[in-house]
Amino acid sequence: MTTNLYERLLPAPRDGGFEMTGYWVWCGSVVQSEDGRFHMFASRWPKHLPMHPGWLAHSEVVRAVSDTPEGPYQFQEVVLPARGAQYWDGRSTHNPHIVKHGSKYLLYYMGTTYPFPDVAPGEKYDLDDARCIVARANKRIGLATADSVEGPWERLDKPILDVRPDKFDSYLTSNPAPCVHEDGSVLLIYKSRAYKGHTFSDMALGAAWADHYTGPYRAMSEEPIFPPSDIHLEDPFVWKTEDGYEMIAKDMNGNVGGEKHGGIHAHSRDGMNWQLAENPKAYSRQVTWDDGTTRRMGNFERPFLLFQNGKPTHLFAATADGDGNFGGRNTWNMVIPIRE
Repeated sequence: MTTNLYERLLPAPRDGGFEMTGYWVWCGSVVQSEDGRFHMFASRWPKHLPMHPGWLAHSEVVRAVSDTPEGPYQFQEVVLPARGAQYWDGRSTHNPHIVKHGSKYLLYYMGTTYPFPDVAPGEKYDLDDARCIVARANKRIGLATADSVEGPWERLDKPILDVRPDKFDSYLTSNPAPCVHEDGSVLLIYKSRAYKGHTFSDMALGAAWADHYTGPYRAMSEEPIFPPSDIHLEDPFVWKTEDGYEMIAKDMNGNVGGEKHGGIHAHSRDGMNWQLAENPKAYSRQVTWDDGTTRRMGNFERPFLLFQNGKPTHLFAATADGDGNFGGRNTWNMVIPIRE
């Protein structure tokens, strides 16, 4: 980009984005279909569960539609429902990232499973619950494909990116950020954790490659693309440029972009060796709305850029009210137009 993304963000429409009564909504990813409408693939889970870690138990990927990128988006259908504990993604699907390649729609996502009953309304459920612990350890990245944005979707019986013993991604793989090239090859940036005794490490970002989106996907290095002790990131989004690749991601500690849980911007020539941008701040939790108000959002996560005619035109993000740490009463997917 010739100018910093943060400097090009316009006021966010109050009536834009996607939310659903009775559900936590997260992970907005948008594609334009042949009829010109915009389809958002998102995660939702019922509000009888806590926002966090309720998604690990009962998240499902859904589709909503709008005539404009800003929305508001209207719910259409459940795309990746629960399909049984015997499947690797049978109990929860989350982190959708939609891509159109040729005539195919590619839906990358995280799936997980656990061999316990569902969480019933009114039942206690927290990070110490066995369902949460097992579901977190079983998080893997998958891919579903379809010839239409409305499906039907073909899901795989195995994840496309599994864990690797004794590596930085030995515990889980999630938060897929694919960059699908014209020839069908894919650079996949992903979030991982490693086993640390009987628990897990901090988050790290890895890079994988596939010669075709159907796989196989292979990790490109033995180390994370950033040292997590110095640059602790989550929620990557990656795109191709003339010079290589660019990325925005969530700054977990705020020591890179200057704001905890704000966004950072980085670039790479080969997708494996990354450098921070000269002005690394990509976005902020402090949002200006089109009614003239400004508000520091409780959360601003899972950034996704919509490209039209090769240029980013809208930034989507999962957001929440409250003061942060998943303590809000409502979540939704918001959208910010981007100035050319």
